[in-house]
Amino acid sequence: MRKFWEIFFISLKLGCTSFGGPTAHLGYFQNEYVQKRKWLSDDDYSQLVALSQFLPGPASSQVGMGIGLLRGGIFGSIVAFLGFTMPSVLLLMAFAYYSSYTGLDMGWTHGLKLVAVAIVAQAILDMSKKLIPSIRHFIIASLAFVIVLFWVHPLAQVTTIIVASLIGYRFFKKIHQRDDPKEMVRPISKTTGGYYLTLFVILLIGLPMASPLIQNEWFTIIEKFYLSGALVFGGGHVVLPLLETQFVQSGLMSSSDFLAGYGMTQAVPGPLFTFASYIGMVIAGVPGAMIATFAIFLPAFLLLVGAMPFWLALNRFAGLRGAMAGANAAVVGLLAAAFIQPIVIQSIQNGLDIVIAVFFLWYLMRWKMPPYLLVIIGVIVGIVFY
Repeated sequence: MRKFWEIFFISLKLGCTSFGGPTAHLGYFQNEYVQKRKWLSDDDYSQLVALSQFLPGPASSQVGMGIGLLRGGIFGSIVAFLGFTMPSVLLLMAFAYYSSYTGLDMGWTHGLKLVAVAIVAQAILDMSKKLIPSIRHFIIASLAFVIVLFWVHPLAQVTTIIVASLIGYRFFKKIHQRDDPKEMVRPISKTTGGYYLTLFVILLIGLPMASPLIQNEWFTIIEKFYLSGALVFGGGHVVLPLLETQFVQSGLMSSSDFLAGYGMTQAVPGPLFTFASYIGMVIAGVPGAMIATFAIFLPAFLLLVGAMPFWLALNRFAGLRGAMAGANAAVVGLLAAAFIQPIVIQSIQNGLDIVIAVFFLWYLMRWKMPPYLLVIIGVIVGIVFY
């Protein structure tokens, strides 16, 4: 039981301090789980990141679920999800209830964006040292960076990783051949994973078919949020047009309320998918917020748990480890592209921002400052300078 409390409180700390969107979250995770606590290796972590890019849903949340799964099984995955998601859910529910949030001074959020710049930059540097060991790996990472940066499409990341995996299979097979291949500990069996994948498909097909027959408000909320969570490729921002179609165009909420909530979602820590908590709160109060949060994250959980045992089994084959090496190199490129757009472009507005971001990065690398302390400093800097 102590292990589960540890998973919960560490993920809760990350849920309270992880500002800056999905890419920044991956930087926070890498710092906390890989560098600081050594719960998994850089290679294992990069495999989780690559898997989350293949699957639809919120990438950073799925990585957190995966770490909880490796650490404590199915219950560990649920606990990790609850800890990481709870702070932003409660904050957005409160903002939906108290309309006075529009009068808050939001200058402090800019300081948090600069913290995210430093966190992600450090993560990219650390991952590059281990996942870019040769010029071939560097070329793959560079191509992935260019493709994702200029090809703005929901399937860009998935396609890039698939192509990088094929290149890695062709060129890195001998490099990554081992006499005694080591595989990550498989937390669940393939049979159990198959059950979760089957449940995902049944709900994906069954909910839309049953919704016209049941005609129930709560069932409709579950169906709309489940479909939105199941059909999103490319990160949390991509869910915005899906939710807008489901709830604004259908007349369930106004466009002004929708946009206000989305703007506030950018100001709180944790996953962007908790925007569903705000929408659910506006539509149907606290029960609506709880149901919406559960429904939008459920497909991500089912897919992550279901796919994990099959994904890990690939690690024992030399050719497929080579493919993973190519995918890992591409992941570094993907993170670098996301670092430029949207993080740097949306966060760096002038020379002062550059100076502060570089100072934060220097503090992280030189003094190994804990991210939560840097978050506090970022809030103070935002209040003072913005």
